[in-house]
Amino acid sequence: MDALPLRWNLPKADAAPESWVATVARAVPGTTPPRWLAQVLWQRQLGSTEPLEGWLNPALYQPTPASTLGPAMAIAVSRLKQAIATEEKVAIWGDFDADGVTSTAVLWDGLGQLIPKGDRLTYFIPNRLSESHGLSQRGLDHLAEWGATLLVTCDTGSTSGTEIAYAKTLGLEVIVTDHHTLPEDDIGAIALINPRSLPPEHPLATLSGVAVAYKLLEGLYAALDTPPPLPLDHVLDLVAIGLIADLVELRGDCRYLAQIGLQRLQTQTQPNSPYPRPGLAELLALCKRTGDRPTDISFGLGPRINAVSRIHGDASFCVELLTSRDRDRTKTLAYEAELANTRRKALQRDLYSQVMARLAQVDLATTRCLVLADESWPTGILGLVAGQVTQALGRPTILLRIDPPSEDGSPRLARGSARSVTGLDLYQLFQAQSALLTGFGGHPLAAGLTLPVEHIEVLAAALNRMVREQLGGDGAPQPLLQVDLTVTVADLGQPLFRELKWLEPCGMGNPVPKLLLGNVWFRNVFHKKLRDRQNKAVSFIKTEFELWDDAAEAGFPGEWWGHYRDELPPGRCDVVVELDFNSNTGYHVKLIDVRPIAVGKPESELRPSNSVLDWRQHTPEDQEHVLIVNQIPMQWSDWQVWQRQAAQAKLPLALAFSPAIDDLSPGEVWQELVGLAKYLARTQTPVTRSQLGDRLRLSPTSLSLGLAALATAGFKIAAPDSTAPEADTIIVQVDPTPVSPDPAAVQHFLEVVQEEQFRRRYFAQVPVAALSW
Repeated sequence: MDALPLRWNLPKADAAPESWVATVARAVPGTTPPRWLAQVLWQRQLGSTEPLEGWLNPALYQPTPASTLGPAMAIAVSRLKQAIATEEKVAIWGDFDADGVTSTAVLWDGLGQLIPKGDRLTYFIPNRLSESHGLSQRGLDHLAEWGATLLVTCDTGSTSGTEIAYAKTLGLEVIVTDHHTLPEDDIGAIALINPRSLPPEHPLATLSGVAVAYKLLEGLYAALDTPPPLPLDHVLDLVAIGLIADLVELRGDCRYLAQIGLQRLQTQTQPNSPYPRPGLAELLALCKRTGDRPTDISFGLGPRINAVSRIHGDASFCVELLTSRDRDRTKTLAYEAELANTRRKALQRDLYSQVMARLAQVDLATTRCLVLADESWPTGILGLVAGQVTQALGRPTILLRIDPPSEDGSPRLARGSARSVTGLDLYQLFQAQSALLTGFGGHPLAAGLTLPVEHIEVLAAALNRMVREQLGGDGAPQPLLQVDLTVTVADLGQPLFRELKWLEPCGMGNPVPKLLLGNVWFRNVFHKKLRDRQNKAVSFIKTEFELWDDAAEAGFPGEWWGHYRDELPPGRCDVVVELDFNSNTGYHVKLIDVRPIAVGKPESELRPSNSVLDWRQHTPEDQEHVLIVNQIPMQWSDWQVWQRQAAQAKLPLALAFSPAIDDLSPGEVWQELVGLAKYLARTQTPVTRSQLGDRLRLSPTSLSLGLAALATAGFKIAAPDSTAPEADTIIVQVDPTPVSPDPAAVQHFLEVVQEEQFRRRYFAQVPVAALSW
């Protein structure tokens, strides 16, 4: 609910030509012409005849040989064969995110068929909370002490020249498999396999770390005289997880491996899986997924694998979770990952609130790159929250945690994560300011960095200048929502879903299709707070609804994550949705954006004011020619009412309420409500609901819940001359015999108060840029 308003780029009016529909039909089996699918592909201008067929249907794709990754592949394969023949000890160095963990698991399973696990094969993954990406002397010392003579990295190592030189002094030779930025100089590895060395249009150019590890196994297995017991495709489910969870463009072999990997993944929920992974099956059960959809990875498996290192730091047990055949052990590990993900969600929501509160004090009109640091922020979720802020405010965001003072008095460091906007390469920005940093690495849109604390302000100023020069202007770029198809409610369902499913897996360069439905309305709307596996409420809200239009014979179910029901407009509107399916909720839509329609009024009267003035810190003497907002809005629908009033009056809005919030805790609010009820019962003083609500800062909804909870404690709430339960003036009576309130009723009241206080804090401190359309 915090994102900047979106601009809609509507689909073209012209239909895809029949020749194009026929081309698409030849690639996908079916009896009816795939007109919806063809229209989306026509809109996106994807491919000509030959590449399109292989892009849509993996059965028609010709995979690219591992040897095209260059001479480094042949060197790596030869060195691994030597290690196998001479019974050397080999170590795998992985990374702690989903791509790095699955890369490690792929090599652990793949090399484990040729080298005894534990005895001559081991793996090492850095601790996310205490170490950074890449090799470290501590880890190399550990592996050398174990006896390793050959080290194979995965998803890391391209810029670890210093550490590789140190490894040589320990008698360790290093093979690097990675997909991150290439170094300018030779790093000293015996082989560096990295698809970034290929031309951008090459079918292997966008491989992620796990796909590069898979290609190394492919090259090795092809060079063996005797094939290993299990074929290469037994790790394809792991490859799909790492590919889809990582920030890579799914095209060429990348898309092909994800497609066939998903086919392998869905067998894990079947009783007779050819290569069972009980840990994967348990994870899929916990997140209520079947493994046949890319979203089962991006919203199910990926976040749970990533959460382990974000919360615990050490992700090593995730490799065991993904590769062990011990059902009891993997069930325990899967549950640990589930609990870590629940904890991650709560921390992420809290940190996002803190960051947005800090940004309320920032002049977003002149700040193009957001850099914030704090000593208390948890390192593991900084990247997630930075991504949320970037999406909400349309600006690259860097969040840093300041390390505690060291005992030896060395300079304090800040380490964290950055997220960027389209068209702005973070790696290039950091490279230009490398003199201020002690380390950095990552992708153009997502990166990590470390720097001395005293350099933070200098870095922020330099990045702000560079972003302004590259993107130009002072305002944040308004996010653009590309709409693919215009459909009706009657179109939603299985036929449309099955056609669009040929576009999967979606991701960078191939987003989930966005569907426009015009002149619709919502029915049966309600929101609920989600609960974790232990039935505890978590700070996430989901609104559910039915979508209707004039031709619909039945409403179509939908959901809006992170939003309250009051944020939906009451009348007719235009919406953009994504069509989805899962085994629990069936076919449904996910609401992406909504625009209310006022029937009979010209569009110019419906546009909200383009100007919002921030008078929260200081109210000027001249208050003419503005519409003053004195009360903090409680929800987006309240704010939209103000916007429409401003548009009709053709006046700017001025935020004149205080940004300071001094709410009592929900428990203190309940205690004060009980105390007031006792006083009113003793004195028999009539009081209005609005007076009670104002005194306790409760909405009519939460006040009603509070009064209902009081009723379970022996209080009787009645109107002086009426029995209407919602009469404004009430009197309170109390049973002389003390009664304990119903815990469930009190808990419901406390949860709603907490939600209202969160919304009030958000609107009290929200940056003006997030309110301006």
